[in-house]
Amino acid sequence: MKINYLSTLMMAGILILASCGPQQSMEGAKPNGEFIPNPQEMSEQPVGKLAIGDKAPYFNLPNVDGKYVSIDDFKDADVLVINFTCNHCPTAQAYEERFKQVVNDYSNKGVAFVAISANSPIGILPEELGYTDLNDDYHSMQIRYRDMDYNFPYLYDGDTHEYSLAYGPAVTPQVFVFDKERKLTYSGRMDSSEKPGTANAEDIRNAIDRTLAGEALEADKAITPAFGCSTKWAWKNEYAIKTNEEWKKKPVTVEKISTTGLSELLHNDTDQLLLINFWATWCGPCVVEYPDFIEIQRMYGARDFRFVSLSMDNPDQEEKVLKFLKSKYSAVSNYLIDTDDKYAVIDVVKNGWDGSLPLTLLIEPGGNVAYKVPGTIKNLELRRAIVDHPMIGRYY
Repeated sequence: MKINYLSTLMMAGILILASCGPQQSMEGAKPNGEFIPNPQEMSEQPVGKLAIGDKAPYFNLPNVDGKYVSIDDFKDADVLVINFTCNHCPTAQAYEERFKQVVNDYSNKGVAFVAISANSPIGILPEELGYTDLNDDYHSMQIRYRDMDYNFPYLYDGDTHEYSLAYGPAVTPQVFVFDKERKLTYSGRMDSSEKPGTANAEDIRNAIDRTLAGEALEADKAITPAFGCSTKWAWKNEYAIKTNEEWKKKPVTVEKISTTGLSELLHNDTDQLLLINFWATWCGPCVVEYPDFIEIQRMYGARDFRFVSLSMDNPDQEEKVLKFLKSKYSAVSNYLIDTDDKYAVIDVVKNGWDGSLPLTLLIEPGGNVAYKVPGTIKNLELRRAIVDHPMIGRYY
């Protein structure tokens, strides 16, 4: 997803009042039933807070396959577990495998499971995506579902939070357990240890077991604190708008670099993972993909990561290069090769480079190239190469 798409989302939309009735929402649906996401700007809405014994609010939401799933689809289950989660949150990612295992262990015991993403994509900044390769938009949910082989429906409620407002999840992940009559028996965390491999979702396992047995949980175990990323309600986008505007106002400069300076840069005598993109203003694919690199810098810039832009335009084209960089809000380290001898540059870069543009290198401290892309990048694959590198990682 590109920055201009995020900006468009934030500028778009008219408030559509949420309906909590049992009818299927037609917002976002084509005549043939295919779901088309349409995140909306909204004024602040009241957020519910369920108490033990409260009835489960109705929902009817699109699954990642485009088909609608309602609470009625689980009417035969003795227990219903609803996990409000998302793609981007490191805590949510840390609990994915544990939740999948709980589903495996209880699916044949009369327990039904469903996950819901209530997050609005318009309220999420690239700077909030430093521990992931994905946003929380509907398409990204489809990717996460496939990549992680989810064994439960993954529903989207990011357009207007039509049903999630009634549940009121404060964070992701937050789990709600309901009995046969769909009365709340448990709300909160999966377990008390976020780090993968250190716990086994003991809190929700206990809640499910007690609910199956018809036993009430003790008050201090029926509602537990849920740690994670705050739910991204659509009206909480003022900070996103402000931050995007501040980024656009950052100064953009370009500095000439010699082949000697380039050699030193490629050695990466830092403690950061270095991403370098070789490009030129006359290179069509370079120009098209360039905004992706700025978004990547915004995503991972607060981690041990740095993006460097390196123009292969001729040294006398500095003004043209700077004009382009300003148009893309390239407030990063921008360099222009200070030589007309392109073959001398190729000889410095090495790594099997044939001189064609663009070229992208992900370089570890000491100069080892961990990931190389000759030609146009595949944005998702590059983000994965960064976040899954041992120097970055998906968890705190």
